[in-house]
Amino acid sequence: MASEPPYPAARIAAAWQRERPGTPTESIEIVTPIWRLAKLFTDDRNRVLREAGIDAATLDLLSVLRRSGPPYTLSTRELAELTLVTAGAISQRVARAENEGLARRTPGTTGRRTVLVTLTAEGHALIERSVDAVLGREAELVSSLAPEERTALVDLLEKLTVDVRRQLDPG
Repeated sequence: MASEPPYPAARIAAAWQRERPGTPTESIEIVTPIWRLAKLFTDDRNRVLREAGIDAATLDLLSVLRRSGPPYTLSTRELAELTLVTAGAISQRVARAENEGLARRTPGTTGRRTVLVTLTAEGHALIERSVDAVLGREAELVSSLAPEERTALVDLLEKLTVDVRRQLDPG
């Protein structure tokens, strides 16, 4: 009897090959671990966020504002582009953040439909605490990789992401 593959994705691929020889299984050992890691990272990030008192959508909004630099102000259009969500979703996120005192909306000066969103002092303090908690924890989670392994993984993931986007682009 052949030795059992070393991890679940390899066992899945081997089982498909045994049951359906010729089935294209070369993606299983790449995609399955990525999905599993994504779930592990997401679950842990959500736990850290709960402890920090912030949800993922608010973290995303406040992070984009904080990374923009002083005066920590962006238009709703810029926020939608940078967070990769719809204008409607940004409107909801901004309204919630404004109600919680984390951001402030003001009319823009470039057009009557332009709305600017600014990080408040309370929002700034929350994002500073939250980013340290989230990024510190994620640094711990990847600390078993040597610096050169991280660099190689970053490069491979970027290469794969670019190619998958190219293949999925309808235009």
